Formats: sequence, C-alpha cells, structure tokens
Amino acid sequence: MNIARGAALMAALLPLLIMPVGGHSLEELESQLLGRDKYFQPVDQPAPAFSLIDAEDRESDLADYRGKVVILNFIYASCGDVCPLHSQLIAQLQSMINISPMKDRVAFVSITTDPSHDRGRLLTEYGEAQGLDLVNWTFLTSPAGQPEDTTRKVARAYGLEFTEVDDMQMHGLVTHVIDREGKLRGRFHGLSFEALSLVTFANALANDAYAQGHSEPYQDPWSWITNLFGGQ
Repeated sequence: MNIARGAALMAALLPLLIMPVGGHSLEELESQLLGRDKYFQPVDQPAPAFSLIDAEDRESDLADYRGKVVILNFIYASCGDVCPLHSQLIAQLQSMINISPMKDRVAFVSITTDPSHDRGRLLTEYGEAQGLDLVNWTFLTSPAGQPEDTTRKVARAYGLEFTEVDDMQMHGLVTHVIDREGKLRGRFHGLSFEALSLVTFANALANDAYAQGHSEPYQDPWSWITNLFGGQ
C-alpha cells in the first residue's frame, strides 16, 4: 500500500478510528490479523525497559510513554539498505495514524544501534530526511559514556540481533507495538505486512476496546473495508 492510497483509505476509515471498534476483543482482533497478515505475531509480555536520550540529550525512558501506544523499531542512520526502507514504512504508518484522533495517543520511537555515530542533530536530520514527523516521533540513542553495545542489548531484549560485520550491522526488521500499560502486544515482521493491519491493531490498543465488555454481535471491520474498496 503506497502512502497516497493509505491516506485515502484512512480518510474513509476515520469514523472507525474516532472510537473503539464495537464488539471487538483483542483476542478476536488478533485472530483476524493472524488469518489475514502472516507477518503479524501477537505477544503478551512486559516490554523491556530502556533509559536513553533524544537529540537534545533529554532522558527518555519507556515509562515516559505510559498512557500511549508505542510503535518501536531499531535502525541506524548509516545503514544504506533496509533501514531507510523501514523508516519510510514507519513514516507511512505515522501519516495514516496522524490524520486520525489517534495522533495524540500513539508515539513512534526509533532506537539507534550505532550510538557513537547517531547523536545530536543527526537524529532529527535523519527523521526529516525520511519524512517522519517530529510531533510524535523520536530517535533515541544511549547517553555518552555508556558502552557502545548498550542499544544493541536493548534490541536483543526485544528479540533482535544486530551483528557487526566490517562497517555494517547484520539484522532483521521488526516493528514492535507496546500498549498503554507498557506491555509488548505485537510484532510485525519485515517490510511486507499490511500497514492497515498495524493501524487497526494500534487503534484497538489506543482505545482500550479489547478491555471493555460488549454485548452486541461481533462486527468484522475487514468485511466493511473489503466491501468499500472492492477487495484488497
């Protein structure tokens, strides 16, 4: 899904994203996603903590984001192949979410695995170059004086290995979704997952739809979307 099509789709979906999707539990939604997006992995565990700094050397802990859904990924600025593609995907997700009322309920966080290079103004310049909006996106690095592998250890805690080979780091791509209580609730693997899958999942977490009891029949948003657009 390209950015223009995603924006058009989100404009049509805006009424669904203003309030919790009625009739859905998180388990029902996860089942829907598992059946429709093979790159989605549900998770239910505390998100590994981190204590890092932003471009202005301000401390940033995972706990600071309590009350918001966090879309988290790991990249490094000098990566010339998959990291820019991952960042552009995050920018697409952000553009979709930020035209909805979720804008103030979702935070996008990228953590560099090359903290000795990725510091200060470079962190914001990278985001600007990739089309990321600083209004709710932050690029974090480790404080000065910490070991070079500090953020790679954070990535490992989230299940990702960044292995140094010559002047590069070999690594996979995962977009992590953390709920408002600081629990890791999902992983979207690679670059081929449907942006709408993650946005729908983030909406449920942002609105706590899954935590509310519903007596009305289950309503499938995917059928609504398919009927509206004539199929994916």
